Amino acid sequence: MGGGPRLSVRSIRAKVPVRLSESSAKSNGSPRRARTQNDEDLPEGQSVVIRVLVGDSHPVVYVGLSAILRAEPDIKLVGRAHDGVKALELVAAIDPDVILMELRLPRMDGLAVLSSLAARPHRGKVILFTGTEAHEEFVEALKLGCAGILMKSSEPELIAKSIRKVHEGETWLDADMTAAVIRNLAIQAQTAATLRRYRKAPRDRAQLSQREREIIVRIAQGYKNKEIAKKMFIGEQTVKNHLHNMFDKLGVSDRLELALYAVHNNLHVNA
Repeated sequence: MGGGPRLSVRSIRAKVPVRLSESSAKSNGSPRRARTQNDEDLPEGQSVVIRVLVGDSHPVVYVGLSAILRAEPDIKLVGRAHDGVKALELVAAIDPDVILMELRLPRMDGLAVLSSLAARPHRGKVILFTGTEAHEEFVEALKLGCAGILMKSSEPELIAKSIRKVHEGETWLDADMTAAVIRNLAIQAQTAATLRRYRKAPRDRAQLSQREREIIVRIAQGYKNKEIAKKMFIGEQTVKNHLHNMFDKLGVSDRLELALYAVHNNLHVNA
């Protein structure tokens, strides 16, 4: 799972499956943390240390994460919660930038923690760090404001990478996970309100070229730009240009919105 192609997209809002991008400086109403003296040792181009709280009931996981992230100058572990209740207490006490949290926490599970966090101001972006492929629960987690899902089987270097991307305001999902989330959202989101969000008039659909439709199919399947370019025998920059054109034509803001648009309009099967 962790070794497959990865997509980095923005965020998903409760009830309306996708939300537009937000600056991480305005996350959940909390201001961006000010630069401190400890940040002066960062490499050029990095301005702020990302403070990470780990929520996991297994000490070995925290030890392993500590070993992996200790080498990252822009990431600092600031605490560990062994259950969901403690996670909420630590979020309130230390206000971390990123919360790397197991789904199956004792006392209060990850979904309950996310639900509680959604009702209070906080800075932290939540990444579910889990060994369980519970796709329906992942969809619920994303609706509750989860910013990423990372499998414990992922390559170690993806841990730091996912933390950075989420801190920048993006959502972290690998390609297989994205495809699964899209399938579940397509099943769950058959209400009139949701369909109105994505179903465009026929004239809007007609604006797409055949090549753009082919790219939509591959986006919905979770392929990244380099792989799409290789399959279609075109340049990677050409793929990017097509994506930007489709974003403008369809009024979507990122790859996941584009994939959801394709699913709701059956473009992923009719290209």
